[in-house]
Amino acid sequence: MTAAQPTGSLLRGRWIDDWRPEDESFWQSTGKKIANKNLWFSVFSEHIGFSIWTLFSVLVLFMGPAYNIDAAGKFLLVSMATLVGSLLRLPYSLAVAVFGGRNWTLISASLLLIPSILAAIYMEPGTSFTTFMVISALVGLGGGNFASSMTNINAFFPEKSKGAALGINAGGGNLGVAVIQLVALLIIGTAGTSAPRLVLAVYIPLIVLSIAGAAFFMDNISSVRNDTGALKEAAGDAQTWVMSFLYIGTFGSFIGYSFAFGLVLQNQFGRTPLQAAAVTFIGPLLGSLIRPVGGWLSDRIGGTKVTFWNFAAMAVATLICIWASGIDSLGLFTAGFVLLFITSGIGNGSTYKMIPSIFRTKALAATEERGWDQAEALLWARRISGAAIGITAAIGAFGGLLINLAFRSSFQATQSGAPAFWAFLAFYAVCMVVTFVVYLRNAKSATDPKTGTRVSYAEV
Repeated sequence: MTAAQPTGSLLRGRWIDDWRPEDESFWQSTGKKIANKNLWFSVFSEHIGFSIWTLFSVLVLFMGPAYNIDAAGKFLLVSMATLVGSLLRLPYSLAVAVFGGRNWTLISASLLLIPSILAAIYMEPGTSFTTFMVISALVGLGGGNFASSMTNINAFFPEKSKGAALGINAGGGNLGVAVIQLVALLIIGTAGTSAPRLVLAVYIPLIVLSIAGAAFFMDNISSVRNDTGALKEAAGDAQTWVMSFLYIGTFGSFIGYSFAFGLVLQNQFGRTPLQAAAVTFIGPLLGSLIRPVGGWLSDRIGGTKVTFWNFAAMAVATLICIWASGIDSLGLFTAGFVLLFITSGIGNGSTYKMIPSIFRTKALAATEERGWDQAEALLWARRISGAAIGITAAIGAFGGLLINLAFRSSFQATQSGAPAFWAFLAFYAVCMVVTFVVYLRNAKSATDPKTGTRVSYAEV
């Protein structure tokens, strides 16, 4: 039996009523093609969302003395965008169940036009700091797109492919950070710092393209729309909050460092806007490209193992930044910072692979207790993991806010980012301990009905 083709109108959206990705014959006959189509248009829309969310990380490079905004004010601007984007992630993930994945992608992409047009109008000397703060808050709309996109794509793919699919979706979206920084580098290098509106001239048409892509090519899944109660159950599960904490360490680091990298280079090492822009894109670029590798590795050796050792690597990278700050070595500092991006990217992929796998293992372990058959257990896991991804995305993004506030305080107190890095080092150490204690030491186990083998949290 194959799935019915999506039905509906352009206004209402295409709805799929029969979606069984764990059914191999269904998946190979029609499911895989539909899922991949939705994945690629989701990637494009999320990519633009990330670019707009991080808009002020490049606009601050254009804000010279004429803008009368000091370093602390610039960190506050990027922190506002981070804060709003973080707050919106939970309602955005819920919106997929209320409106449908395709429909909400269309709406959320359209909303990006608001801050983009306002930024194009007001991006000039003489604009008040309050106005910039309001625009930065609206730019935060782009931060919510990640959560809804990940929740939507999680429902399309079977367990065996979730790590790679979520990694591609998130990695392609994360690339928006690097791409907008490359655009800014090109503009600063050719037109100078007096032409910030050219950034918006590039992105407003791209937003329109993402709107069209969602409208004409994406689909909604009916079973996801009818499952708004999953959030409450996911919020009551301790595993959701453990993973949210770990995601603060991975994604929170990635987005926080993406916003802060250029400002840190300017204020700690005296780089000009052009010199800063010439290297700031490298970290987000590598961190985004390697995120699918984190998911791919986790599919093969287990997300828990990858996550644990990755936090160890993040701690080493942090120590390099502290050492470089002490000896005032720009080259070593840049290498350490880029390594932080790479490891945070791997960790983003591994933690997101862990979430559906943890709930699958938990569901299989509870089949006898709850009286479930295999299909019921897997459906529960898919429902709850989708909701848990939304919560985790929202909480994890707050790490970006904390990083920027930590840098702001660090530079105000010492004119250096070193004190902030010591705080980050301590946090990564705690993340290692949590990963080991919860998932590697006393791990829940169950029997996989497909293979008959025992699986545990340590293998997810």
